[in-house]
Amino acid sequence: MRKLLTGYVVKFNRRHKRYGHLFQNRYRSIICEDDPYLLELTRYIHLNPIRGGIVDDLIGLNKYPWTGHSAIMGSVRRDWQDTDTVLTYFGNRKKGAILRYEMFVKEGLSQVLSLRRKGTKVASDERILGSSEFIQDLLSEAEARERETLRLSARIFDLASLARGIAEGEGITQSELRSGGRKSHVSRARKIFCQVAVKKMGHSGAEVARFLGVTTSAVNRAANSEEIVDMSYYS
Repeated sequence: MRKLLTGYVVKFNRRHKRYGHLFQNRYRSIICEDDPYLLELTRYIHLNPIRGGIVDDLIGLNKYPWTGHSAIMGSVRRDWQDTDTVLTYFGNRKKGAILRYEMFVKEGLSQVLSLRRKGTKVASDERILGSSEFIQDLLSEAEARERETLRLSARIFDLASLARGIAEGEGITQSELRSGGRKSHVSRARKIFCQVAVKKMGHSGAEVARFLGVTTSAVNRAANSEEIVDMSYYS
């Protein structure tokens, strides 16, 4: 990022015959909960043009070229943007997934418009992007997650150890766990593995996917499925 910004500043200054800094302060990343909060974070970011009054409604947002939302909706062609990661959460058929994604964004729109009309101030944290309720919930959940992660880390240090424990507990081999097989007892064990690894131990979906030899979207679906299995045995 530093190389990108430096190169842009040099070319900008030459073009406009100016000197000095173009951007104040360094680029700073924001900590967020990677996989579990991907959809909330995506919706929050994509509603920013409406929140800031740049566009007025969802119709304008769908065509607004300066966010990833328009590419996900298919209104703007942007070959380099990964849209499948988000759309996978809303279904396997692209057309239906786009419609369900649009409804998901629309659900957050009414609150944004209401707060903008009222000029209401909401709770904020510079480390997190989200609504007031989202930030408060995330902070409280993060504290509980940190305590649980520290407790689990004392017993299970890596994915290999976790795989061994779950395979033994579910009565399968580690090879079956990582085989991609679709038998019900194997799928159950793999779901437990994904949920414990991502939600309890804090591993990223991509890291777990590499270990299992499956796609990141498959891991994310298993980790965030509505049916959260009882993981007390493995804690």
